[in-house]
Amino acid sequence: MSDPAVNITTERLTLRPFSTRDADRVRSIVRSGVQFLPPGTPAQVSGVDQWLANGVHDLQRSGQGVHLAMADADDRVVGAISLFKTSWTAGTTEVGYGVHPMYRGRGYAPEAVRGLTGWVFATTQLRRVDLTANLDNVSSLRVAQKAGFTWEGVLRQAAMEDDGPHDLVLFGLLRSDSPLPSPILPRTELRTPRLLLRPPTEADVPDLAATAADPLTQAMTGVPRDYGEGHARAFLAISERTRSRGHGVAFTVVESASGRFVANVDLRDADWTHRTAEVGYMTAPWARGNGYAGEAVLAIARWLFDKHGFARLQLRAAVTNPASQRVAEKAGFVREGVARNALQGEDLVVYSLTPSDLD
Repeated sequence: MSDPAVNITTERLTLRPFSTRDADRVRSIVRSGVQFLPPGTPAQVSGVDQWLANGVHDLQRSGQGVHLAMADADDRVVGAISLFKTSWTAGTTEVGYGVHPMYRGRGYAPEAVRGLTGWVFATTQLRRVDLTANLDNVSSLRVAQKAGFTWEGVLRQAAMEDDGPHDLVLFGLLRSDSPLPSPILPRTELRTPRLLLRPPTEADVPDLAATAADPLTQAMTGVPRDYGEGHARAFLAISERTRSRGHGVAFTVVESASGRFVANVDLRDADWTHRTAEVGYMTAPWARGNGYAGEAVLAIARWLFDKHGFARLQLRAAVTNPASQRVAEKAGFVREGVARNALQGEDLVVYSLTPSDLD
């Protein structure tokens, strides 16, 4: 990092030191009020020239890190990425980044993080790179996962922002880690003759809450007994964090013809080594008796087996819930036995489905 000529080329970006040739671009960014440049960026355009000539390079001169511009094919600054808190004795550093709002959603952040961390391990003796992200910042959690980092834990209320304290997720990348990100199940849409299965959205909150608060759902599942829209919003956030860790994915099920919410189905406990997962579902009280849950579960099972090479899908239903057992059996699941006291003292019937069951 003491090399002033750091220049890292990725598929679409060049990671390079900021220079005076970026003055017009940086002035424009400062005027717009967009905040993604490194800490210490001047708040007024009058300070840009001095910052580019000296201030942005102070971190590198100190030997504790480096601030680099993410430049596109036209050498336009579209983001920034930094190494900081470097301890040469401990062999650790931390990476942070920001992307101009106009260029988000293109995968620049994970591309830049992979490029910079690859350079760190190739050219220095550092053994570990840290990355932190707000627990409620799903896009940043996804960047870390795409860049191959491992989710190591949550630091409670570790970051203070304008709206109060935030929990931070701590990620780590070791020199010995695989350069490939851990797999995840994508957000996608699936269709059956009657149904559309799509990623959940904020608009589903009232229907999710009504479904979970229904007396039959309350009696047959482990959802909170005071379930409301706050719980539904939390479920959406938790589901996406679960997906970003590679552990599952959730679907909202709606009627193709009317668009009306009829069920929620989620895959959980995905094991990518053995290619196994478990499926759960809640059917809206106004949609029961139509076979929607089984139709949706079967569509997800085929997608999981055909597109992602999974070998087993598990489903558990309370012994006192014959309707849920019928869903499993109509979808082709094979009954394997009973797990005693498996959910709040309730015995659960265990079913499984494998690709050969669908032949």
